[in-house]
Amino acid sequence: MGRVNPHASELEAIAVSIARSAAERAARRRAEVFGVGAYTGIGSSGPNDDVASDPVRSKSTSTDPVTVVDTETEEYIGSRLAVLRPGDRVYGEEQGDDGAGENGVGDLRWVVDPIDGTVNFLYGIPAYAVSIAVQVGGESVAGAVADVATGFVYSAHRGGGAREIRPDGATRRLQANPIADPALALVATGFGYAAERRTRQGAVLARLLPQVRDVRRIGSAALDLCMVATGRVDAHYEHGLSPWDWAAGALIASEAGATVAVPAPDSTSADGALTFASAPGVADALTDILRDAGGWQAL
Repeated sequence: MGRVNPHASELEAIAVSIARSAAERAARRRAEVFGVGAYTGIGSSGPNDDVASDPVRSKSTSTDPVTVVDTETEEYIGSRLAVLRPGDRVYGEEQGDDGAGENGVGDLRWVVDPIDGTVNFLYGIPAYAVSIAVQVGGESVAGAVADVATGFVYSAHRGGGAREIRPDGATRRLQANPIADPALALVATGFGYAAERRTRQGAVLARLLPQVRDVRRIGSAALDLCMVATGRVDAHYEHGLSPWDWAAGALIASEAGATVAVPAPDSTSADGALTFASAPGVADALTDILRDAGGWQAL
């Protein structure tokens, strides 16, 4: 018989605590491993190279990096969850699904992106985050995204609204922007690593751009989704995200009142499915614009 699950607010508190401590650890380790500024060896190692001899290697393409800090941070998060939620599954970007929780031991799955925005992390651009969500039946019920550079944490649980937690502990409720004119919408997006997908994404963007206020490419989907929740952008769309990219951020945007569409819970980047979050007043118009541009389908 499976273990009784705690209330979603308790799961949110666990996600916040671990995300915050993991972000602090990632910030320290970046300074220790790479020093100040950008890592000058970007792209020097291949997918099978020893991380011990080079702290960066590539994954899907030569432009898709993973660092030793990504791996260490995911291991740290897994170790904390093993203590606080023993028996739950952990599905991480770097190590996959650990298989725990099967055969009735537990029905929760923690979806972890140890560093969302690894290219920014490498270059020293202050826009990367730790993202932790917990799902039941493939649906996110609680989650947190910790902005490593600022110390802000964004969190939510299903039906409980979304919050921004400042480094000093002050908290505010989040609400997507009350915008009604798509021509005034500031839209965030991102691009895949494969050249073929980027070509298709560029074609969609070229048709969307004249119809909105402007576009931002921050480099972290988790932060983009939280920016929809905070009102710093009006919408975010991106093709080819994996569950760890959107599991926490999409929930936070939804709980802030945004209109959200996400891929299947076990989809991968290779599927090219669309993730979409928008302030509700422009969601229908932006959906139509994306459909007309060929961007509502998988790319």
